[in-house]
Amino acid sequence: MTKRPEGLAGRGVAAEARRFPRVLYYSPLPPSRSGIADYSALLLPALAERVEVVVARPGRLRRPVFRPGGTGSAGASGNARFRREPKADVCLYHVGNDPDAHGWIVEAARRRPGVVVLHEFVLHHLVSGLTLARGDVDGYLAALEREGGLVGRLLGHAVVDARIDPLWETRPQDFPLAAGILELATGLVVHSRFVEGLARDAGYDGPIWRIPMAAWPVPAVRPAAVEGSPLIGCFGHINESKRIPQLVSAFARFCERRRDARLLLVGSAAERFLLPELPEGVIRRDYVPEEELWALMAACDVCVSLRAPTMGETSAVAIRALSVGKPLVVSDVGWFRELPDEVAIKVPVGDGEIEALETAFERAAASPEMGAAALRLAQTEHDLGHVADLYAAALAEAAAGSRLSLTGSAA
Repeated sequence: MTKRPEGLAGRGVAAEARRFPRVLYYSPLPPSRSGIADYSALLLPALAERVEVVVARPGRLRRPVFRPGGTGSAGASGNARFRREPKADVCLYHVGNDPDAHGWIVEAARRRPGVVVLHEFVLHHLVSGLTLARGDVDGYLAALEREGGLVGRLLGHAVVDARIDPLWETRPQDFPLAAGILELATGLVVHSRFVEGLARDAGYDGPIWRIPMAAWPVPAVRPAAVEGSPLIGCFGHINESKRIPQLVSAFARFCERRRDARLLLVGSAAERFLLPELPEGVIRRDYVPEEELWALMAACDVCVSLRAPTMGETSAVAIRALSVGKPLVVSDVGWFRELPDEVAIKVPVGDGEIEALETAFERAAASPEMGAAALRLAQTEHDLGHVADLYAAALAEAAAGSRLSLTGSAA
């Protein structure tokens, strides 16, 4: 069944589910350089105003005194008082693809299943990191065989023997390896219909709550002084899936007509990713601090967020662009496809992509209406308080369901 949370006072929430649950919260947190860590730092204080939160740390469990209506910071580790408190009504596990950041969370879920926030569906990097990278060849081969049958297992042997390039680099979307995580979930939180559909197609039959990703509050910053008319921004970690060659080619064509245009390409590049030769008009910046990121985004006329293949992820950078009222140009795939047409121009992947990108730059830069619609979307559907309400309602339902299940078992 698919749940559509309506907030704590929503008609879809049973009276028993409205009791404030105690939630055991597992996630990477700052200073970890992780998008999910940043997301949890944003969500936790708002969630703690609605439920009692027990924050788990790697290798230990400590509880900052977070209660509904209370105060406190999600990242507070030095000023908050902690006491050990392993008991909770429901566990919430944030699962992403980084084995270093999420391995301990998966181990905890194996000991005590709970609600899993599935930040992306393709988890091949995570599973290979928790098996093959730790010397568990059999575990990796078993995961591939479970999903791809004998062919999957044979491909795994070829990877182990270095006969082919690693599947997590070449074909992760063909072997998501999500089944082992889904079986640990008493319920799923997803950010898109796309991931919900993938989970159902994989055989998951538990409750799913579809909750939008929350928008970050925009700090009071001045737009950075960057030349460009229009100024097109592309932000975030750069890897093979970000369509950088196509983006650069489209921008070069665009500049033939709009010589004052600039492309601001900001973000660290993956270790094995080689940037194409950048034409005149491209301004390259590596990883930048948070305040500078906001200032650069605020300076842009258009933000571009391309992705193919998609791993089922939701783009935090795209949500930030909405928050500063910027029109989006995105790939017509996955979660990006679900963005309203009023805020995003969706570009098909493959044939005609470069030409479509060039046209999209022109349309988006000339549409202040798209920017206004983007801001409205960030302030409504992606509003932090609204999202925290949906989380609290989902967790209350999950806790109530767990109590009913235990009662039924006892009977």
